[in-house]
Formats: sequence, structure tokens, C-alpha cells
Amino acid sequence: MLFKLFLLFTVVPLLEVVLLLYIDEYTSHGFTLALILLTGLIGATLARRQGWKTSQRIKQELAQGHMPGDSLLDGLLILIAGVLLVTPGIMTDVVGFSLLVPGCRRIIKRRIVRKFKQRFRLRGFTVDAGPGAGEDETPRDVIIDARVVDRDKPDENNHPDE
Repeated sequence: MLFKLFLLFTVVPLLEVVLLLYIDEYTSHGFTLALILLTGLIGATLARRQGWKTSQRIKQELAQGHMPGDSLLDGLLILIAGVLLVTPGIMTDVVGFSLLVPGCRRIIKRRIVRKFKQRFRLRGFTVDAGPGAGEDETPRDVIIDARVVDRDKPDENNHPDE
């Protein structure tokens, strides 16, 4: 984890500076500066617009009594896109703009969800249909007793081999 943070905060900005200097060498200072300002402006505008639409969708889902999990993840990725787009650099702009494309964002969301499912699992799953619930009756309340177990942090109650 420490190595990943080192790469994120040291190597990526260094590569961004080298790439911007390379572009500046083959074009002009004005072009490079305009590129940085233009991608920041366009990115911030797009992120703001998509963020507003997503916040409206979250409010609508909450008003309907639904948990807006997918919309919240969209909102988080749009926020990250906005931060990346106002950060000077070419690689951060590419990643930022890709997070604003709904198709790319959908692929990234699937990967994030898959990663969380791999990391966490449910244990102690029981269902209590309540008294008098027969085969032909539909129980009114279904109680699910579960807990989340982090596979990477074993404790006395966490048995990852089960």
C-alpha cells in the first residue's frame, strides 16, 4: 500500500511534468498553457453538469425509498474525475475524461464492486421466516442476520477457511 501511494504522489506527477515539457518542446509555451487551462475548464464544466444530474438522481431514488448505491458510486467517480481534470497533466486528464464517459464509468464501477465482493464476504447467514410461515404462506418479515468479514484482517471470530 505504501508503495502504491509513493507511485501515486511521486512518480505520476513526475511523469506528468516530463510529458508536459515534451509537449512544450515540440509545440510552444502558449499551446501547452492553453492545453492545461482548456482541459481544466472543459473537465470542470462536464464534471459539474454530470455531478448535478447524479445528485438529482440520488435525491429521486431516496424520495422513492430506494438506496442509491449505483448513483452514489457514479457521484464518487465523477468527483474523482473533476479533481483529476483540474490537476495539470495529460495522463490525469485522460483518466478524468474517461471517468466522465458513462460506458467507461460502468466498466470501472463493475470492477470496483467485484473487488469489494472479493475482499468482503457474508458470514452467519440465517433466515427467520417467523412463526406460522408454511410452505404456501409468504412470510411478512424476513430477518437476515449477517456480518461482514474482512479476509485480510483475521481475528478470533474470522475463520477464512470456512
